[in-house]
Amino acid sequence: MLIAGFPAGSFQTNCYVVAPAAGEECVIVDPGQNAVGDLDDVLREHRLKPVAVLVTHGHIDHMWSVAPVCGARDVPAWIHPEDRDLLSDPGKGLSLATRQQLFGGLAFSEPDDVRELADGEVLRLAGMELTVDHTPGHTRGSVTFRLPSTEEIPDVLFSGDLLFAGSIGRTDLPGGDYPTILRSLATKCLPLPEDTVVLPGHGPQTTIGHERATNPYLAEAAPYAGPTRGI
Repeated sequence: MLIAGFPAGSFQTNCYVVAPAAGEECVIVDPGQNAVGDLDDVLREHRLKPVAVLVTHGHIDHMWSVAPVCGARDVPAWIHPEDRDLLSDPGKGLSLATRQQLFGGLAFSEPDDVRELADGEVLRLAGMELTVDHTPGHTRGSVTFRLPSTEEIPDVLFSGDLLFAGSIGRTDLPGGDYPTILRSLATKCLPLPEDTVVLPGHGPQTTIGHERATNPYLAEAAPYAGPTRGI
């Protein structure tokens, strides 16, 4: 398994490239602001051919380069329907002050091919199987992507802005809701194996076991799982 990542743009949003191995097809997760140059370098270095762009949610720092990447590579973008409108109008997911600051003269549009994600769906792309979990709370259409373990690596969770090392995503922007994100954490993160590697939308990687033991938000989320949370 090959997973390469880099922080893109002024938001330092982690963009990931995922493939079975070098020289294979790959998927791209969350190409954010000014991601195209670094992304091209990663694809060239590992001789990878993109087949899809996956978007954890519609905030501008995660989707800024989706349309140009999809257009240049002629690949589809996958996003949850609750966040699809943010591809062409990302200002809907921001505060008024932030919209006024960011969008002077900027225009966004959907890629030609947009496909909608569903909770529990298994995407079979580039010779891999990625499980989609709908995890609202940061936005209405936030999702995570899970890769099953192999002989080389444990389970991997691309958590977007649901879960960070030591923290969680903000809930004060349009579409955010604090009890909802706690419920998503409880039902989609807490049941995962402790050695699951978490690759978040910002900051360093972590594991579910470390976050379960140290992250105060996961402790707060535990009651939302109910008696069958499986931990």
